[in-house]
Amino acid sequence: MNEAPHVCCSGTVETGNDSYDLIVVGAGSAGFSAAITAAEHGARVALIGHGTIGGTCVNFGCVPSKTLIRAVEALHQPRVASRFAGIEAHSRLVDWRAVIAQKNDLVAHLRQAKYVDLLRIYDTIAYHEGRARLCDGGVALDGRLLRAPRIVLATGSAPAVPAIDGIDEIPYLTSQSAFELEKLPASLLVIGGGYIGCEAAQMFARAGVRVTLVTRRRLLPAAEPEISAALTGYLCEEGLNVRCGLSYRTIRPTEGGVALTIEVGGQEETITAEKVLLATGRRPNTQGLGLEEAGVALRPDGGIRVDARMRTSRPGIYAAGDVTGRDMFVYMAAYGARIAVENALNGDGRRYDARAMPAVVFTDPQVASVGLSEAAARDQGHTVRTSVLPLEAVPRALAARDTRGLIKLVADAATDRLLGAHILAPEGADSIQTAALAIRQGLRVQELGDMIFPYLTTVEGLKLAAQAFDKDVAKLSCCAG
Repeated sequence: MNEAPHVCCSGTVETGNDSYDLIVVGAGSAGFSAAITAAEHGARVALIGHGTIGGTCVNFGCVPSKTLIRAVEALHQPRVASRFAGIEAHSRLVDWRAVIAQKNDLVAHLRQAKYVDLLRIYDTIAYHEGRARLCDGGVALDGRLLRAPRIVLATGSAPAVPAIDGIDEIPYLTSQSAFELEKLPASLLVIGGGYIGCEAAQMFARAGVRVTLVTRRRLLPAAEPEISAALTGYLCEEGLNVRCGLSYRTIRPTEGGVALTIEVGGQEETITAEKVLLATGRRPNTQGLGLEEAGVALRPDGGIRVDARMRTSRPGIYAAGDVTGRDMFVYMAAYGARIAVENALNGDGRRYDARAMPAVVFTDPQVASVGLSEAAARDQGHTVRTSVLPLEAVPRALAARDTRGLIKLVADAATDRLLGAHILAPEGADSIQTAALAIRQGLRVQELGDMIFPYLTTVEGLKLAAQAFDKDVAKLSCCAG
């Protein structure tokens, strides 16, 4: 096992009987996963939290955003019900404050049930509140020294603020504060075209806000180009003003809100809105931990550098979750934390493996992906074959009279192995795990196409897309026979 860290901190700390087998810094998803894993291995654990217990996902991110997205879907579906002959429906938002209150109740319930109450179940986990700093022999916490031979850093991330001239002079929203608004603005400028920007922009637009979404590149730049282009079109059809491929010049307050000056094709123009939401990514929370003094190296993006076994550059110190700057999904935070703890306690035998990591963007249609993109596969030296199947070829989409989307599969031409799957579909999120299992098990495209899939499901589109490598699926009968 690695030697215990030997680092220093300034100030005087009191020593006592605060000795543990493991210290976990951070009480969000990664932190709780680490602490529970350690407790299950019989370790005595100090779990240190600062701020709202539970971290970003349950309090400010996944849970609030997805419940609000579902709420406005209930508004949107009646508006498009006329796609079915003979049906007319209407919807109306009567009390946004009540929507937010219901969301807050859910957040409070999950925070209590999945975080606070768990501390009573695991009697070998001692919870401490305060600002932690790495120190000789352990962690300094408000004048106390908590000792342990192993430490896991899991302090998460926070919304990033883009470098735009004047940004510090305006009152802006972030992905955390935007979902707390009890009064909807008349207009909203969303800066950033990643998953947070796309989800929030569509959600507010469906709630009746006039939304402009701006981004330097294209929407979802990590997604397949076909999916990015299609999603852009669908958002525009819903009335969003989507502006891609521009530069930010300045932003300033106005009497009615904010004004952003952009440059497009060498020409400047100004976009105004009542509120502005910054959705330009997240930055790892590494400030104040004493990492430099401890010899813990950082990545260029500011995240803590870890190897495949979740070890930092300092022996005895591990890191997991958003603070590492990679794979910023709650389930990957929990996964990485379990590996970090098991390695810390049992000798570094497990490796982090994200090759079959699914990712979902909860727009409508949803964007779901796993494995390599076409570009990434080529960069890794694969000779690539692709299949792009429009949703018009999927019976489920025809029956639902909603053919927005496509399915793209990426395969190795030499081995026929499935390398990546990318879905844009109203129910795409619930289909991606089948592709993840196929990639994890090393399935060939032919094997995926030969599998039995239930008829009139979105996931059947994976079978059709696999068959489309070598067949014209329009010539097949029902059930992709």
